[in-house]
Amino acid sequence: MTYDLVIRGGTIATASDVGKADVGIRDGRIVSIADRLTGGDVTLDATGRLVLPGGIDAHCHLDQPQAPGLASAGAVMADGFRSGSISAAFGGTTTIVPFCVQHRGESLLAAVEDYHRRARGEAVIDYAFHLIVSDPSPAVLGQELPALIRRGHASLKVYMTYEALHLSDRQILDVFEVAKREKAIVLIHAENHEIIGWLATRLEAEGRTAPREHAASRPLPVEREATHRAVTLAEIAEVPLVIVHISGGDPLEEVRRARARGFTVIAETCPQYLRLTAEDLDLPDMAGAKAMCSPPPRDAAAQASLWRGIEDGTIDIVNSDHAPYRFDAAGKLRAGPRAPFRKVANGIPGLETRLPILFSEGVVGGRIDLQRFVALTARNNARLYGLSRKGTIAVGADADIAIWDPERRLTIRNERLHHNVDYTPFEGMAVQGWPETILSRGEIVVEAGALKGVPGRGRFLEQTTSSAYRRERGERSWI
Repeated sequence: MTYDLVIRGGTIATASDVGKADVGIRDGRIVSIADRLTGGDVTLDATGRLVLPGGIDAHCHLDQPQAPGLASAGAVMADGFRSGSISAAFGGTTTIVPFCVQHRGESLLAAVEDYHRRARGEAVIDYAFHLIVSDPSPAVLGQELPALIRRGHASLKVYMTYEALHLSDRQILDVFEVAKREKAIVLIHAENHEIIGWLATRLEAEGRTAPREHAASRPLPVEREATHRAVTLAEIAEVPLVIVHISGGDPLEEVRRARARGFTVIAETCPQYLRLTAEDLDLPDMAGAKAMCSPPPRDAAAQASLWRGIEDGTIDIVNSDHAPYRFDAAGKLRAGPRAPFRKVANGIPGLETRLPILFSEGVVGGRIDLQRFVALTARNNARLYGLSRKGTIAVGADADIAIWDPERRLTIRNERLHHNVDYTPFEGMAVQGWPETILSRGEIVVEAGALKGVPGRGRFLEQTTSSAYRRERGERSWI
């Protein structure tokens, strides 16, 4: 048998197995996994390296237009599909799922068409879209959303906070009802909007407007209550639910209780909640704004709770929530150099650093094994979001592969990264393990620190039905 490319001599890891073997690739797919493969037009020597499935980052924001009423209104996202996908690839990620946002009064269908236009000809890796539903009108619920789900947009997100995005409980139930009927998977941002507004108003009245007060306006009970309510609504509607960017132990306990009742709820966290704390918001000269995201980073106890959740299987996926705003007047500081926290664009960059941080802190740190790393960062996202040929190294799968040097040690510096943001909140963090050669559908897109992939080669992926619906067919677990 002849191959377009053979990866020889590496240690392959999937979510279930680890072992030495060669990988044979033809026409963008994996066609052989065996010892001593020959016949490759191109051969990559992976001796002493790990051969892992390319990561899937299923929570990132790219080229997302901002609505009036958001803290980010008027701010410009620094990364579009070109720079964002390049940054992802250099970090070992080969599939991204950013958000297509519907603004109120706008057609959801028109929003999707606009987002396809923004992505077309730009991405170097493959991508899908989550739909953000902010205006569940009769036309959206009755015609547009069902039609889009059937066309391969099979995941959607709703918000319980942000003035321009949050839905009432009844509106959320309406969206859940359509999602269940069409078998779409729903993500939810779970924070109590009314409590946040009440606290923020009082903080401002006291003159407490620095970035550190962002955390004070969104304490952990705000997330705990909303997570409990989100799960309750999903149980009433009988729809599986993804709780995104969980930041501490309280909301994680709500997930555990729901699962104990037999309900399918999926838990996501992000590297910022494993490495940053509220102290990172309390820096001079507005530098704390660089760590502002929602929910905010918390404390060491919250980090320990999240690591326990990763270790015991409560947390299913780790994504970046990449939200790229530069630290300037076009981004974080668009409301001025001393803007109050409510007017600072929310979000931090993290597409490129997600996998190295989790590998270093988790695998090298002895908290998780390689199989769990692959499950958290690739396999589970593929199954959850209906990306059937992604997330694993197996015959028939797309040849999306990251070859890692597990011994490489470096310090994260923004100058090393490939996003279009002028900072990283992880500046100065030492890590061990870094991806060095990245393949997307069998094509080398990153090699030896150089970009090989051509913008526009990335393909849009139509999603199939989420594995979270397997429970309806008698499966024990959505995974």
